[in-house]
Amino acid sequence: MNAAIRDNYCTPDMLRIVRVSLPWPGDDEILVKVKATTVNRTDCGVLTGKPWAIRLFIGLFKPMRPVTGTDFSGIVVAKGKHVTQFEICDHVYGFFDEGLSSHAEYVAVSTKKAVLKKPENVTFEQAAASLEGGHYAFYFLKNLKLNAGDRVLVNGGTGAIGNAALQFLKHLNVRVTVTCETAFVELLKSQGAERVIDYQKEDFTTIKEEFDYVFDAVGKSSFKACKPLLKSKGIYLSSELGKNWQNPFLALLSPFMGDKKVKFPLPYSAKHSMKHINELLLYGEFIPLIDRKYRLEDIEKAYYYVLSGQKKGNVVITVN
Repeated sequence: MNAAIRDNYCTPDMLRIVRVSLPWPGDDEILVKVKATTVNRTDCGVLTGKPWAIRLFIGLFKPMRPVTGTDFSGIVVAKGKHVTQFEICDHVYGFFDEGLSSHAEYVAVSTKKAVLKKPENVTFEQAAASLEGGHYAFYFLKNLKLNAGDRVLVNGGTGAIGNAALQFLKHLNVRVTVTCETAFVELLKSQGAERVIDYQKEDFTTIKEEFDYVFDAVGKSSFKACKPLLKSKGIYLSSELGKNWQNPFLALLSPFMGDKKVKFPLPYSAKHSMKHINELLLYGEFIPLIDRKYRLEDIEKAYYYVLSGQKKGNVVITVN
């Protein structure tokens, strides 16, 4: 089969498409013919080994998995003898942020990982695109004491995480304000945003409003800049460590910081997030935003596009 491979942490131009042996499923695994996967922010970390903390999970000095890829959707073509929950020809999708080797024509996946049958009402591309951003949005919002009518500001409503967060929050009947560029204002309104701030025309940190939560889904702002936007007992969250890796430390210091806090949740089991994502997909309450599609042969271009910081929503890789 064809697969995207690199032997060491590298830039996208060192990723190459080569012929490798077809994997074969173990007793608790399924073999999936990949129909779609994505290149996402997690994939970029797995490719480059940056930030360095990611190497604690994927290999300190070199990647443990030479084939890249963290998510997939596709068709079961073989299964191990202990697999009972899936059958040949089932349409499935899955995610594991430490790597699945899914940038390939086939992938062998343990049924102990986060893999489910794909909802029939979404395409293979939509299923793959729902996972990485949805996973992180789920865990950033999971332990917040959100109530209907709470006011939340999401900075970065067109990012994979921010757009998923917008749709998850609307499911909870939360009042959401989001930021985005001019071209996407109407789209985000149609997805349920109460107010959309065009960052090309207005600096969201200067508005005279207060929120219960500010979620910097693109990690380009800071607690200091967003603190005036928070109500008393309001909470700031960011999807990034921060310019000086300050956000995890601010979260630890929050008990001593007065009435406005910082939280920095850490995602863990993708099984929990996928269950939530799957339910929303089934009921049509979450439709992932897709920016561009590339063929597996053009995956280098996809990586460079994602690394440029220009992507909106998700970049999908289609596999013939």
